[in-house]
Amino acid sequence: MALSQADLTRIALDITANLSNRDRFSRLLTTVRETLDCDAAALLSFQGHQFTPLAIDGLSPDVLGRRFIINEHPRLEAIARAGDIVRFPSDSQLADPYDGLIPNVDGDLKVHACIGLPLFANEQLIGALTIDALDPHKFDQFTNNELRSFSAIAAVSLNNALLIDKLEKQATNFTIPDAKPSGQLDEETEIIGQADNLLSLLNEVKVVATTELNVLILGETGTGKELIAKAIHQKSVRAYKPLIYLNCAALAESVAESELFGHVKGAFTGAISHRSGKFETADKGTLFLDEIGELALNLQAKLLRVLQYGDLQKVGDDRSLKVDVRIIAATNKDLKSEVLAGRFRADLYHRLSVFPLVVPPLRERQQDIHLLAGFFIERYRQQLHLTHLGLEPASLQLLEQYDWPGNIRELDHAIHRAAVLAKSQSPQDGMCMIKNSHFEFADTSHSVTYSNKKLSVKQSVTSLPQTSLRDATDQFQNQFIQQIFTQQDSNWAATARQLQIDSGNLHRLAKRLGLK
Repeated sequence: MALSQADLTRIALDITANLSNRDRFSRLLTTVRETLDCDAAALLSFQGHQFTPLAIDGLSPDVLGRRFIINEHPRLEAIARAGDIVRFPSDSQLADPYDGLIPNVDGDLKVHACIGLPLFANEQLIGALTIDALDPHKFDQFTNNELRSFSAIAAVSLNNALLIDKLEKQATNFTIPDAKPSGQLDEETEIIGQADNLLSLLNEVKVVATTELNVLILGETGTGKELIAKAIHQKSVRAYKPLIYLNCAALAESVAESELFGHVKGAFTGAISHRSGKFETADKGTLFLDEIGELALNLQAKLLRVLQYGDLQKVGDDRSLKVDVRIIAATNKDLKSEVLAGRFRADLYHRLSVFPLVVPPLRERQQDIHLLAGFFIERYRQQLHLTHLGLEPASLQLLEQYDWPGNIRELDHAIHRAAVLAKSQSPQDGMCMIKNSHFEFADTSHSVTYSNKKLSVKQSVTSLPQTSLRDATDQFQNQFIQQIFTQQDSNWAATARQLQIDSGNLHRLAKRLGLK
């Protein structure tokens, strides 16, 4: 079936329709699949020696989160280097990046017909349209000229989207100088996700980044607060100056003041030379204070002075030093509760929380799980030197059903462990697939109920039923934590201190036990 003028007209009209880029790209691929009767299609952008999927149709959902570095994928590299349509022979020995990633087929069936359409704008490669089929003769009836029509329309659609994005960035960052000084700006931080609450957060990041306001980033452990801080810095007028990181929870009290403000030679035993603190190092740039809720009260007072007056004193020095530093702070604690409990200064809290940002937990971004899974799968495929690494549909469903108390960091670690196990159980140079059995939570996730209902703890420890050690331990922990939680007036932070465990670990344990 040849391409009709009506098909091309319909695609062209979609480009000018009042649609979001995501809908426009999805509609383009739907038309491609319907017209060419292919099994899968993907639209990818090209930047920095890698292809990034913008839309997929007929492929495993996790493909959308993958990032394909061209020197790791010979077919995509061939498309990137070609100036025209690339038809791969059915017996090509070049590994196809989508092998095993077309769902609803039996076994690890490989792609047999593959066409790559490089997309150009002003003679520059901006992306590619890939078309795949399991039938090796599926595309024989289509001429190169007909396929070039698809390529031209896709290139216009992608280029329009890139131009609009570029104009928006220029409008936002109009005060940043064009010429880079000697310190090069890091590559822009990519935050993976399409959930509405994440997109709303990223819009807030874009708004506050161009101001000089201090920012307080709130969120559970493992949600990506550091990435948000980097994004704020990179979109700000301070982007060409340093972003300095300091973990307040890791500060030893004996050196904390010196770490923040610096010291002069002879200020204390061991101070054999002058040293600049984090504030001085971050002058004209940004200082990211992670785990700000762990900062000692005496340091909070000194930090407040720097924020109020912009001057600091090094340890052992009577002179004041002026600094110009923007503060981005982050915590997984409820600072309002900490203020009420007298563990955090109210005036510092109000100074830091001029513009609070809340990073949503992964369980509230369920539609992003397959994107993040794909991103991590491609990362570990590369690190483990695997030709192919896929995720079974049942495993993807398992990941979407799990509650992820450790958030994105836990997902990262789970994928890494599963990839290592999958490699150890797969034939060399074969199709490596991650299965349910490769996730340690697979056996118990179906029986765990996550809710806000408080469980009864009236049963005494001595009356526990005869059962397995794990179940008995869980029951004891359940009752003991609930009792301490009640004694501490339903305050999780106080409960963690009473139990002498990390608050993040307590939250994860409580969720696993069904207490939260």
